[in-house]
Amino acid sequence: MKLVLILLFSTTWMLCGAQFYYQALMDYLDNRLLAIEDRMHLWQDQSRQYHMQLQDLHKQSQKTMDALKKAHSSLSTDVEEAALRLNRVERDVDVVGSRTSPRACAKRADRVVEQGVWSQEESREEDNDVWEELPSRVTDCVEIISTIRSGKILKRLGGSKGVWLRDPRSSKVYVFNGTAGDTIYQFESVREFLQGSSSVALSQPLRLPSNWMGGGVAVYNGYLYYIQEGQDINVVRYDILASELTDVAIFPAESQAAVYSLNPETRADLAVDEQGLWLLYAGGETELSISLAKMDPVSLDIEQIWDTRCPRENSEAAFIVCGVVYVVYNTRQASRSRVQCVFDVNDKVVSEEAPLFYFPRRYGAHASLKYNAEEKQIYSWDDGYQILYRLTTKRKMLV
Repeated sequence: MKLVLILLFSTTWMLCGAQFYYQALMDYLDNRLLAIEDRMHLWQDQSRQYHMQLQDLHKQSQKTMDALKKAHSSLSTDVEEAALRLNRVERDVDVVGSRTSPRACAKRADRVVEQGVWSQEESREEDNDVWEELPSRVTDCVEIISTIRSGKILKRLGGSKGVWLRDPRSSKVYVFNGTAGDTIYQFESVREFLQGSSSVALSQPLRLPSNWMGGGVAVYNGYLYYIQEGQDINVVRYDILASELTDVAIFPAESQAAVYSLNPETRADLAVDEQGLWLLYAGGETELSISLAKMDPVSLDIEQIWDTRCPRENSEAAFIVCGVVYVVYNTRQASRSRVQCVFDVNDKVVSEEAPLFYFPRRYGAHASLKYNAEEKQIYSWDDGYQILYRLTTKRKMLV
């Protein structure tokens, strides 16, 4: 009997201990779950706060962006209005200059050249017109450019750099595609050059006896002049009709620097005007300005040399009209070309007479600018586009 009571007591004690342990475990788990729920509520509250803060930041950012867009739009409008005003002022100046500018340099007939590409038709009025044969003297011409009146984009042919020009004594057009090579393309007329969108199929390829380099080329009285590729400045005279080399002259310059800093391929540049053949070059590696030489077009002898005092820095090209050098400047990130330096070999042009003037807005920067004395036009190559510019002139002031 005692044994039974002991067993019952032991069993009861064990059951009470197990129940107590189970209750403690349940309490512990309940407390842990409550703690987890509290943390979850805290995370939800923090997430809600962060979300609201992000929404507020987004709204503020959107307001700021809208304000910046309005400011940008207003600034763009102001810039466009300023550009329109500038263009109006330039047109007014062009009109005034064209009305007050005499033409007294090379042509007896008083007319502006309207034939050829301006109507995209070749006019035959040249046959009935009389042109004065200018002697090769620097002192005869009395004109200076007052404005660049207008420009006409003819087509896009070739790469970003090159040269195209017309022989002043004929209708033939010559194209130099690129910055070096031994082949050029001859078109019989501007009309033939205009046919076809971007092809040289209608041209006659001319193979030269040596490679030309840069934009230093010129055509004068049926002869092609170009700078030969190499370390020295070699001026080549080539008879186009006979297809033969007639002379090569080594120009006495030790410098291998480019004459124009924005067109480093052009170590020396050749130009033709009413007075004959000219050479523009860099006098030395450390020389800051452009030098000028007058050359005999037959013997290639150097007749005279000048320091133009026109900086080479940021220059892209130059051309010569009536013995006056016009240096064109730009920026390395192509902007709007401008004539900023003028040099007269006869010292008849004062600085007040040659103000800064701009070219019409185009694509980039000029790779070459070639003046045609018969037409009073500039043949330019701008980012692969062939463009013509017309000029207005006025009489030089005697100083």
